[in-house]
Amino acid sequence: MTEVLPVEGEEQPHLLLVDDDTTFTRVMARAMDRRGLRVSVANSAEEGLAIARQDLPDYAVLDLKMAGDSGLVMLPKLLELDSEMRVLILTGYSSIATAVEAIKRGACNYLCKPADADDVLAALLSEHADLDSLVPDNPMSVDRLQWEHIQRVLTEHDGNISATARALGMHRRTLQRKLQKRPVRR
Repeated sequence: MTEVLPVEGEEQPHLLLVDDDTTFTRVMARAMDRRGLRVSVANSAEEGLAIARQDLPDYAVLDLKMAGDSGLVMLPKLLELDSEMRVLILTGYSSIATAVEAIKRGACNYLCKPADADDVLAALLSEHADLDSLVPDNPMSVDRLQWEHIQRVLTEHDGNISATARALGMHRRTLQRKLQKRPVRR
């Protein structure tokens, strides 16, 4: 078990968890507390930003897809508060496009769910993001390539479904149905 123990005389490092999955945040907060972190939990980007403005975190773990603003939209706003903050993007819908975009926007790392507390802590504390771990050894299926392309275009349009559908030459409802499905296996 990895621990983040504060230096003598310093307060515990502060971790902000932002995820709309309340079960996940409850379990992760408890595990991170046991590892020596002081944890704040938010269930939306807006709530997370309000907490960060009141009590600046040292670390943040952001879910990529939440109701309201996504973790990618929240990321630069957090870094405006403190450019040294270590921010991890965590997602159940990984794609190479979103991983690259997260790193470009300033995330220290990108991690796919399911991830346990040790995985999250290791990713937060690692010196460099390991995007190679997201690249498969075997080639992607055509369906997976389509999923990746949709995710990249969606990222380019800051999550705007209508603009993404126009860019892809697809009906908006068709795109919404595709986005509601889990990512296709590689």
